[in-house]
Amino acid sequence: MNARGERLAEIFSRIWADSFGRAGLVLLTLIIGISILGPIIFPFDPREVATSASKIFAPPTAQHWLGTDEMGRDIFRSTLAGARISLLVGITASAISIVIGAFVGLFSGYYHGLFSNLLMRVTDFFLALPVTPLIIVLASVFGQNLLITIMVIGMTSWPSTARIVRSLVLSIRARQFVERVRAIGASDARILCVHILPNVMPLIYANTVLVIAGSVLAEATLAFLGLGDPVRVSWGTMLHYAFVSGAAGRGVWWYLLPPGIGIVLLVLGFTLVGNTLDKILNPRLREF
Repeated sequence: MNARGERLAEIFSRIWADSFGRAGLVLLTLIIGISILGPIIFPFDPREVATSASKIFAPPTAQHWLGTDEMGRDIFRSTLAGARISLLVGITASAISIVIGAFVGLFSGYYHGLFSNLLMRVTDFFLALPVTPLIIVLASVFGQNLLITIMVIGMTSWPSTARIVRSLVLSIRARQFVERVRAIGASDARILCVHILPNVMPLIYANTVLVIAGSVLAEATLAFLGLGDPVRVSWGTMLHYAFVSGAAGRGVWWYLLPPGIGIVLLVLGFTLVGNTLDKILNPRLREF
């Protein structure tokens, strides 16, 4: 096993040794496994609607484990399908956010002058804006499909990452080893890629897991407000249609609880693992 593999194994073992980290890993493993295998074993077909009124909002039975929705579709199967979309949006949007935030944090922390100040003013502008209303406005302007949802969430959730990365880059930039490699003629690109970025990556990894949790919540918020992809089933769209169809007033709890519990457990899992990673990889939080 190479050094990187040994490092990853060590990090995993330390997460598993922490009770909160272990709980988060178990939750994420279960949800990711369900999202991958569930729709294969129990495929969901949105065209399979009820043929009689008795099958609409039907309670859980042996045939329909979590009952049916306002169109007579199986809620258990739609919950499994929704897990995949919620995870896809959360992970993909977080990847966009992390790339932008890391780029802005690296360059604004390493360089001084007009370019750095401009990047930080843009970051401050986005930090000052109320994120949720901004996401709602952008989603309503650009349309309702999965790609737009991913882009909107990713393009609006990077400022916190930029701030965190910048603060660490400023600290690393002032260390003696950076001055030494600069004195022997190393270029700025080499210093950034070889000497600074590897020291920043652990913090980026930890922050990525936490950003995924926020992205999942953002997608659920957009979908619940009716701004999600109408042809894709996610946990947020399930809650939206449950609300629109009056499931709460009818006492149809089996329509509301599965997607709601799924969102809570998914966000909780990423938050527990992210906080544990941050405690392990962030020198300021590391326990001695």
